This record gives sequence, structure tokens and C-alpha cells, in this order.
Amino acid sequence: MDTLNTWLADPMARTVGGLLALALASWLTATVVRRTLVGGMRKLAARTTWTWDDVLMDHGTLRQLTRIAPTLIIQFGIGFIPGLPATLVALIRSLALAGTILFLVLALGAMLNAIEEVYRRASNGTRSIKTYVQFLKIALYIIAAVVIVATLINRSPLILLSGLGALSAILLLVFKDTILGLVAGVQLTSNDMLRVGDWIEVPAAGADGDVIDIALHTVKVQNWDKTITTIPTWRLIADPFKNWRGMTEAGGRRIKRALLIDAGSVHFLGDDDVRRMAESRVLRGYLTDKTGEVTRFNAALGEDGHSPLNQRRLTNLGTLRAYALAYLKTHEGIRQDMTLIVRKLDAKGEGIPLELYCFTKTTAWSEYEGILSDIFDHLIAILPEFGLRLYQKPAGSDLREAIERIGSGTSALAGPRA
Repeated sequence: MDTLNTWLADPMARTVGGLLALALASWLTATVVRRTLVGGMRKLAARTTWTWDDVLMDHGTLRQLTRIAPTLIIQFGIGFIPGLPATLVALIRSLALAGTILFLVLALGAMLNAIEEVYRRASNGTRSIKTYVQFLKIALYIIAAVVIVATLINRSPLILLSGLGALSAILLLVFKDTILGLVAGVQLTSNDMLRVGDWIEVPAAGADGDVIDIALHTVKVQNWDKTITTIPTWRLIADPFKNWRGMTEAGGRRIKRALLIDAGSVHFLGDDDVRRMAESRVLRGYLTDKTGEVTRFNAALGEDGHSPLNQRRLTNLGTLRAYALAYLKTHEGIRQDMTLIVRKLDAKGEGIPLELYCFTKTTAWSEYEGILSDIFDHLIAILPEFGLRLYQKPAGSDLREAIERIGSGTSALAGPRA
């Protein structure tokens, strides 16, 4: 007992003992709060049907708040330690207050992250407020840094903020991308120009794929070859881009492709050709109506009808066009409530383009390509039934065979030499 009294009588011993007691109290407070409050809230969140409380716990919002407890113990307890100089007490109190501000800002940042995730889940991942969240966090961290520095140097934060006015030009240069990204993000979000999951094409950036992330500074696009293209957010306002969301929401994907018909295979249909093609269920109605129309027109010509130049006749190309249109109207993979036409485009050096313009019932890429391929496989294979050929540039083997035929014919006509 005398030893304890002697130790307590020593000012240095009382100071060291007080510091140890304050450190122990801070540690015990942090441990108890973390285990009881955080552990209890985690169990309570697991039992509720809400999702927002689970998200808050996952992002560590409450865990950051519990770290404030020991700093508060130090702030209010340091003044009761005997023998400490006033300047040291003020310094420790300022450090503890700076720690309180730091952990409070970290908790607010975690809460903002939780809010962003809750919103993203509520919108099924299609909408994002990550741009706003990141900007708020940057502003929050800047304000916290100013307040912490002001606390450590024992000055008013307003004095530091007033001094930042002279550095505004430098700050504008430093945060140029942030400001541009914020403005672009606001325009993209408010005008609903871009969502996570949209298929976009940005030719200037070489991007063609799905949007996987929209942030303050960048937009990430996963291309179809699984590569990732990172685009500055402001470029989506400065440069044009195509968003395919309208196609997905409409529920139909466009087919706009042409068959190149060899012009040399186009001719009029004879009576035998018409009778043979009339056996087709798809063409029967068309040929009946068209033949009657042509017959009535030619009969009205009178004596002028004897000249083939005055007569109207069916062509194999026009009949193919009618067949392709009727085929699309009966195809189960083509939407009948959207534009559906088969048209002949301007003839060029690569043949006569016969274009199909229609929409599939699916927007999935693989299914769309399957429907498109089936349609054109069928039409290409059926061209000989109409006496038509697909235009194809001559290959080396075609030229070689032609030269060989010409050579063999020339030697046969020349005959044996005398």
C-alpha cells in the first residue's frame, strides 16, 4: 500500500497511469461497440425482409461510425490526465477531433456507396447514379480535408476556404475532367441517353458492345470480343454514338440485306413457266391475279397487241420478288406488324440488288443470325426455279476453265496440219 501511495505521489507516474487508463478505455469502448452494436445490427438486418439495411452493413457504414467512439473518449478524457502541458492536450484533442471527422466522412462515403447500390438494384441495373455519388464523395473529401487541416493548425476553415479563391484557376485545371464528367453525366442521366446494359456503338472510340459501368470520369463498354473499352464520359456528349436500346425495346431486329441477281438471267416467263410456278402455294394467288391483269391489258390493245413491244408480260425477277414477299409473310420468325417489303434497288456493276427489309421477332444476336441465314439460304437455293442466277465475280478457276474451253475449241476447228 505504501508503494502504491508512493507511486501515486509521483506526478510522472500519475500522468503515465492516466494515459494508459485512457488508452485502455478507448480500446474497450471500440471493442464493446464493435461487437455489440455492429454484431447486433448485422443479425437484425439478416432477419428483416428489407435489402437496404443489408447493403448498409455490407458497405461498412456502421463499422466506420463505431470507430468514432474511441476518438470521442480521447477528446473528452484527455483533459482529465494530470500533469500534461496545455499545448499537448490541445494537440491530442485536435488529433482526436481530426480522427472523428475522418471516420465520419468515411461513414458518409460508405453510405453513399450503399445508396448507389440500392438504387441500382431497384432499377434492375439499368440506371446508375454513380456519377453523382462519386462527385458528392469528392466534394465531401475536399471539405473534410479542409476542416481537418484547419483543426490541426487551429484555424477557422473559412480562412482556408477564402484562400482557395486565388487558386481557382489551378483547381479548374486539376479538376477539369471531373467537371466535364459531371456535366456529361448529368446530361446522359437526365435525358436517359445511356444506361448500364445498353448496346452502344462509338466509332470515334472504337467501341461496340454493352455498357457495363457508368462512372464520373469514364464509361466502360465490353465489346463483342470481350475486350473492354474505357471512354471518357464527356466524349459521349462531344462525339456521336448509336444506342441500340430502341431496337431491344421495340422487340424486333431489322433485316436489310440484298440478293445480287445476275442481270443476264432476267427474262420473260412463258406459259409453261407460269403453269409450273402456279403449283406453288405461295405464288398461286399472285400469278392468278397478275395473269388476269396482264391478259386484260393486252386484250385492250387491239391490233397493237400483236407486237411484243406493246405487250405486258411477267418476268422471272418480278415473280421472285412476289415469292420472297409472300415467303416472309408466312415465316414464323418475322414480325408482321412492322415494315415488311421486298424491293429492287438500282442496278450496278455487281448485278441487280433485290433487297429484303423486315424485322425478326427476336433481338437476340444468335437467333437473329439464324433466322436471317435460313431465309437467304432458301432464297439462294430456289433461284434456279425462276431461271435466275446469283451474281458472282469470276474466280481464277472460272477464268482458267474458260481459257481451256476456248483453247480446245480453237484446236478442234483448226484441224490437223498438212
